[in-house]
Amino acid sequence: MSDEVGLEKRALRAELRERRRITTATGRAEANAAITTNLRALATQFEARTLSAYLSIPDEPGTRDFLAWACAEGITVLLPVSRPDGLLDWALYDGEEEFEDELGMPAPTSEPLSPNALDDVDLIIVPAASVDRTGMRMGWGRGYFDKTLGSMQQRPPVYAVIFDDELVDAVPSERHDQRVDGVVTPSGIVAL
Repeated sequence: MSDEVGLEKRALRAELRERRRITTATGRAEANAAITTNLRALATQFEARTLSAYLSIPDEPGTRDFLAWACAEGITVLLPVSRPDGLLDWALYDGEEEFEDELGMPAPTSEPLSPNALDDVDLIIVPAASVDRTGMRMGWGRGYFDKTLGSMQQRPPVYAVIFDDELVDAVPSERHDQRVDGVVTPSGIVAL
């Protein structure tokens, strides 16, 4: 990573973390309800029978209500499990128990599948710090999702979940950073 781009990314991530941190409980609840509605519409639009997503943590846009809906609808849900080598394994999620993986992120308790488990999903939903209008996604700096998306030979639609003000004109990027096909925000679904 070039020093200049690295500094830009760190500064933007710090700003976004602070914005997320100071969001009111009411504002967060309203945003999460709207995101759930929009994620359900996205899964329906793509007629997803299998998808990959992630269990949101408190400061992230909420995915948990959507995942509960997907499980109740009989949609097969795969969630990431971090590995020490920087790759992601995937595990089936049933909406029940979870644990903390190598990075302290929530993950399902089912037996991990290989990184290749994503080959057959209909839709991929990823976290992001910010996404620009060309679809360039900026994550939180560990590169797990960039490695995963960059290694796929055939990729289904990939949508990042962000708050409205995190869809911006441009984000600092490097060659390894991966684009997404769209974003889901409280205001709606935006194809990029």
